[in-house]
Amino acid sequence: MTEFVKGLELCKGFFFDIAKPIMDKNYPNLTYSAGLIGYGSDVLGYDDEVSKDHMWGPRFYLFLSENDIEKKQDIFETFCENLPYQYKGFSVNFTEPDRNDNGVQHPEFISSGNVNPLIFIQTIDEFLTDELGTSDLENLHSLDWLVFSEHRLLSLVSGTLFVDKLNITEKLSLLNYYPKEVKEYLIASNWDIIASEQAFVKRCGECGDDMGSRIICARITERLMRLCFLYKEVYAPYSKWFGTAFEQLEVDNNIKNALKNALCADTLELRESNLVQAQALVAELHNMSGITEQVPYDIESYFGRNIKVIFADKFSDAVSKNLKELHWNRFLLSEH
Repeated sequence: MTEFVKGLELCKGFFFDIAKPIMDKNYPNLTYSAGLIGYGSDVLGYDDEVSKDHMWGPRFYLFLSENDIEKKQDIFETFCENLPYQYKGFSVNFTEPDRNDNGVQHPEFISSGNVNPLIFIQTIDEFLTDELGTSDLENLHSLDWLVFSEHRLLSLVSGTLFVDKLNITEKLSLLNYYPKEVKEYLIASNWDIIASEQAFVKRCGECGDDMGSRIICARITERLMRLCFLYKEVYAPYSKWFGTAFEQLEVDNNIKNALKNALCADTLELRESNLVQAQALVAELHNMSGITEQVPYDIESYFGRNIKVIFADKFSDAVSKNLKELHWNRFLLSEH
């Protein structure tokens, strides 16, 4: 069995050892960029043995200019005719896209005939339009940012371009993170969602609804995690890698531990105490961010009840005040 190697490392070696020499020989004057960005756990560095079953292996994107995209088919056929069947024990050949499974391709070892490689040839504008629905990154509106998949934004600023003669890196840098007003809108929204349920973890548990208490605890936990990503200006991946990315996020380990303890708590008291402690720690993260003036908070009773909260709506209100000063609602409505 071939020893596993991280996909990004495999693809980089495949490009420089095998593909680039073919390009240099057959298209010596071609200006292009190439690398591994976009879909795939390998782009984010989360791939493992399980990842190898589909859309994983020696692969890369080849980006051509608008003037050269007409060479796409010829270049692809050149690769088909000249690539080896294997690279470092991994198949370079892949099945045809499965029309019944979103075009998924699987590695398929062969020993004769042309190779069908997992090499995608596009202009960067075609690629961005496929990923985001637009390639006009210089004229994005706030509503555009709110519609974009956060995971796709992450995938576009992750990975590596092995060669970048078209200076695609500069264009993609416009996506490095949300604009200030969009980031603040998302922060306010997450605090508001937390505020709407902040008392229910304890209340459900006291009413005998332990499952409901746990579900709400998990929802608030996710929102606190999302706030951490927002304060650190790091895109969060979709659910499969959300916890993995959060574990690697550079935030106070006390936040991570409090959230884990809240989720794993066997008693209602421990669930509430850890969750409200996590809220207080994320509140401190907010106050250190400088997004608003310092928001005073404390762990206190919810309107005199035996329920502990920090009144998360304070943070939503503070950030919303910023947005109102920016005439956020009018700004959104005037864009489209």
